Amino acid sequence: MPTHTRIRMFNTKETYPNQSLDNDLCQAVVAGNTVYVRGQVGTDFEGNLVGLGNPAEQAEQAMKNVKQLLEEAGSDLSHIVKTTTYITDPRFREPVYREVGRWLKGVYPISTGLVVAGLAQPEWLMEIDVIAVIPEDN
Repeated sequence: MPTHTRIRMFNTKETYPNQSLDNDLCQAVVAGNTVYVRGQVGTDFEGNLVGLGNPAEQAEQAMKNVKQLLEEAGSDLSHIVKTTTYITDPRFREPVYREVGRWLKGVYPISTGLVVAGLAQPEWLMEIDVIAVIPEDN
């Protein structure tokens, strides 16, 4: 019997045809009452980039993805306990954190932020992954 549930499984061969990878992944995993959400970027679930060159718009799309994945897992944004945010330029900190903060107002998660040299695709300016819980009343 599986001890976890995988949400939105995919293979990188189809998702990233510009790369020669063949990895089986998923967008989120539920283990017990914990939800681990894969890093989300400014790309919707159909593979369309939102906000080319605009870190705030990419952050908005990433948070839309996080919200949808958490709901599919039986949780929601209010149950996020940790975020990790990656930005490719220190100047993106304010627009990205302002947008993420708008989505997480009143949640008070712990948070780690990193400036990185780059993300998996050059047009991605930010990425966020989260850990949340599923409330016991679900």
